[in-house]
Amino acid sequence: MAASLRLPYLVTAAVSGALFGAGLYVSQMVDPLKVLRFLDFTAIPDGGWDPSLAFVIVAAIGVMFVAVRIGRRQPAPLFDTRFHEPEFKRIDAPLVVGSALFGIGWGMSGICPGPAISLIAFWPSNLLLYLVALFLGSYAGALVVPSGRDRRLAAAS
Repeated sequence: MAASLRLPYLVTAAVSGALFGAGLYVSQMVDPLKVLRFLDFTAIPDGGWDPSLAFVIVAAIGVMFVAVRIGRRQPAPLFDTRFHEPEFKRIDAPLVVGSALFGIGWGMSGICPGPAISLIAFWPSNLLLYLVALFLGSYAGALVVPSGRDRRLAAAS
């Protein structure tokens, strides 16, 4: 990245992060009980299911749909030299297993890693336990699956 683009890039990243965090808070995705009530489909018959978080994902999909369409017409982002697309586009066993483990952890705790970072500002009970488990799980995953760009590319081929 060119030095002249570094400050605008960092400012944009900081503003985007703050906007994302505010959105998590306003949508109540930082409330584990709200998330658990959304994920508990068995509560539909008795009226205990809370579908309101579906509006969050619908809005996010709409915003990203428009942003991707606009972005694909541009030669490069405003504050970077190129677009950064995912390197790995295959659906393989590590992706499926990792996604399932992520979902199980999210469902058990009601806390997604993004909102967990936002929750640090409020420090609810058991957040420390969650963060320790998150980092231990990430470390254990790095021991099981090769890390480093070259090894991941070799494994994906």
